[in-house]
Amino acid sequence: MFPDSVVQFFGQNQELLWLTTLLLDLAATVTLYRFFGKTGLQVAIATAIILANLQGPKLTIIFGIETTLGVIFYSSIFFATDVLSENYGRAEANKAVRMGFAVSIIVLVMMSLALLYLPSDRPNTAQFSNNIHNAFATILNFTPRFIVGSLLAYIISQSFDVWAFHQIKKITGDKWLWLRNNLSTMSSQIIDTAIFSLVAWWGVVDLVTALKLGAAKYVFKLIIALIDTTFIYWARSMFKKHHVPVVQAG
Repeated sequence: MFPDSVVQFFGQNQELLWLTTLLLDLAATVTLYRFFGKTGLQVAIATAIILANLQGPKLTIIFGIETTLGVIFYSSIFFATDVLSENYGRAEANKAVRMGFAVSIIVLVMMSLALLYLPSDRPNTAQFSNNIHNAFATILNFTPRFIVGSLLAYIISQSFDVWAFHQIKKITGDKWLWLRNNLSTMSSQIIDTAIFSLVAWWGVVDLVTALKLGAAKYVFKLIIALIDTTFIYWARSMFKKHHVPVVQAG
């Protein structure tokens, strides 16, 4: 898809590639919001969930730490719900969380059903079809613990993120958006990481190792939370230009 020069450049600059991917993902979320409003954020959340599920198993090394590509897209969901919380209120943010959970279930069921279909055995396409089938199986054959851990971590941490954002906003009012954005996201990401690590890994490895695996991911989630602050101010400025501010209910 990309010219060889681009492939070679990013092959030698993986940290820059990671930062570029993150900035493009956040910019795409804000762009969807700019052109489609609240619906655009809901679409961004659904898209991020699908991308996180597909790219989650891909491991890479960034800044000397092993991480998954899914972290970028999963973390952007927290950004989108914070924008919804800030501009449209708690009810809309919680609605988006529930929609995201529904999308997760639908994607999981439909992609799992796809694995039940046998690859084509026609001579001209058999090898290609078998390769694609095996690739699907590699990505989607998660253990039940990983599935339960992922869904449980999502619904609890996202709900907490919305709650925490509005609790902080009760104290700060319209001031200090950066504070409620970062505190709500960072605290909810701790919950997300802890739940997933304990459900998915505890019993497979010892408790300390399970928490260490989660801690490595949290480092990147922390960095993303700091970087997305600029983008949430950008999204709020768009809202103020095109909408009359809504009075938030407690």
